[in-house]
Amino acid sequence: MTTRRPPRAPRLARVTPGRRSPRLGIFGGTFDPPHFGHLALAEWARVELALDAVLFVPAGEPPHKRAGTSTAAAHRLAMTRLAIRGNERFRVSTLEVRRRGQSYTVDTLQALARAHPGARLHLLMGADTYATFGSWREPGAIARAAALVVALRPGSAGRRAASGRRVTWLSNPGLDVSSRALRARAARGRSLRYLVPDAVARYIARHGLYRRARARRPRP
Repeated sequence: MTTRRPPRAPRLARVTPGRRSPRLGIFGGTFDPPHFGHLALAEWARVELALDAVLFVPAGEPPHKRAGTSTAAAHRLAMTRLAIRGNERFRVSTLEVRRRGQSYTVDTLQALARAHPGARLHLLMGADTYATFGSWREPGAIARAAALVVALRPGSAGRRAASGRRVTWLSNPGLDVSSRALRARAARGRSLRYLVPDAVARYIARHGLYRRARARRPRP
């Protein structure tokens, strides 16, 4: 019997004496589907915080969603890879997709810290997501493992939601686009152009995503 090894995380350049520690943005989510709001948030954070790279981490089995309600992880991973094409500072991690069981941010950050010794991790999220941060598994450990970076969203509580935590608030413009709304549009056969990258829109159409209760597996 063989023992399954834990998934490996992509590596940045190693820290050498006299060199600045790499600054790595961590952007997790279901990405169901990934859209221009995700990309704009990641790029804004990369520039404003001088990040060396932003790592997109599609969730495998999100603990906050009922099992079977998200599109198959293989589809979401494929769409995320298509979405970031053209930006050499964006990368995709399969860490959570390949992890057995539910994916928790605290476990992901600990794995990334081991994979990138010396790197300064910055956890990116929207203000709506941050409003639920207190209910996450081990929020204190998360805040110690990575700097919390929050992007403004239309209608969000904004900086008042800080609750005494050390948080970096981005000065980004609020983009009112959500994956839920895009799934609803796709279900009605509406165009997703200018809302998601063209390659993602073609992928959704080719695989008939969001038009059935269960998405088919990607073709080899």
